[in-house]
Amino acid sequence: MKTPTSTESFRDSIATVDAEGKRIWLYPKQPKGALYRARTWISYGLLALLFAGPWLRINGLPVLLLNLPARKFIIFGQIFWPQDFFILLLAMMTFVVFVILFTVVYGRAFCGWVCPQTIFMEMVFRRIEYFFEGDAPQQKALDKADWDWNKTWRKTGKHAVFLLLSFLIANTFLAYIIGSDELVKIITDPPQEHLGGLTSMVLFTGVFYAVFARFREQVCTIACPYGRLQGVMLDKDSLVVAYDYQRGEPREKMRKNRVRTAGDCIDCHQCVQVCPTGIDIRNGAQQLECTNCTACIDACNNIMAMVNLPPNLIRHASENNIATGTKFRVTGRIKALSAVLTVLLVVMTGLLVSRANVAATVLRTPGQLFQKTDHGTITNLYNISVINKTNQPYPIELRILEPAHGSISLVGTDDLKLPAQGIAEGVFFAELPASELHTTSSKIRIGVFSGGKLITEENTKFLAPPR
Repeated sequence: MKTPTSTESFRDSIATVDAEGKRIWLYPKQPKGALYRARTWISYGLLALLFAGPWLRINGLPVLLLNLPARKFIIFGQIFWPQDFFILLLAMMTFVVFVILFTVVYGRAFCGWVCPQTIFMEMVFRRIEYFFEGDAPQQKALDKADWDWNKTWRKTGKHAVFLLLSFLIANTFLAYIIGSDELVKIITDPPQEHLGGLTSMVLFTGVFYAVFARFREQVCTIACPYGRLQGVMLDKDSLVVAYDYQRGEPREKMRKNRVRTAGDCIDCHQCVQVCPTGIDIRNGAQQLECTNCTACIDACNNIMAMVNLPPNLIRHASENNIATGTKFRVTGRIKALSAVLTVLLVVMTGLLVSRANVAATVLRTPGQLFQKTDHGTITNLYNISVINKTNQPYPIELRILEPAHGSISLVGTDDLKLPAQGIAEGVFFAELPASELHTTSSKIRIGVFSGGKLITEENTKFLAPPR
């Protein structure tokens, strides 16, 4: 059966841009219904986690810190340095496969229910707009009205709160990058000591204000790569927010005292009026702008209840569910992606479990050859860098594990101290008896000890004169 629209011009353009390329400003009505209430509570929970995240600690470390300038990442209390890049890369691959699998099964449910852009826009900034300016009809009337005291205080108040919230969001996201302790320093110290941090605050605040005050739904329809890629991830078996055209067509207004012979859609346009991206869900499933926010489901169910018709004319379903009346099924594509995701999770779990808390890098000092001593030994000069992936400092000692009769002498210091979340660097001579060296290049094993316990080791090359 053919989809209900007589034209598919909506697939060649987006709802927020007219034929001349000018912006069409949207005034979505405030949704009401069971799904909207569920989204509200989920959003509040996620917002609480987002704002509390920089201040939460696991073993004294932040739950999440993505310090790009320092190339240090902390995830659930575990520190990752550039040496752990392969684990982060595998984690990113796992996340991408999960997103693809989730999209194949549930469509863009992430966009409508979990995405920070949607949560902030629909559950925070849009509600502030409803508070100051009223619902969609009142907002339209206010924008068309002349500038008087009523319009001035409503617009000024709304944008002042927008700026304040943008500043709060900017500080929160900045705390995920530089850490909450550093953020407190920027706020409490004299401004001239943290000009870079203050500049970042201002820039972040401006970006968030521009996004939520002006750019809005354009983020989802124009800028977001996930929204653009959904077309290659979804198929006709993916669960999306869909209009049941088999039941709803042909459309006809509800008339009293008249036997209804048309479909259940009464063409009230409530589903269009509540849509935050301005689309008509009845044009067909898998539209680019649809974020699966389910506002149209609530609006349609409210109307169905008023006219004594069954609910869920718009519901979560796949194209094949609507066309054939069948139920959701697990396809071969879902099974294959699930298998790949399982393998990635197993490998990543193994790497995390076997990951050492301390990592060392030992390199021969460039340009230095071996040296002979008066008592029949050979020395090589090395640079060492030890990284601490924990929140605990370590006094460290270096020993040669193989061959067994070697010794190490630090240059410029008597001991090395490895700070918490830090790096210890040093220079040392490795000394081996000439009798232990049978080739010009031998492998030696350097052990890093703390409190007499081996915490990590590293292999390197030892140069010797030909025999």
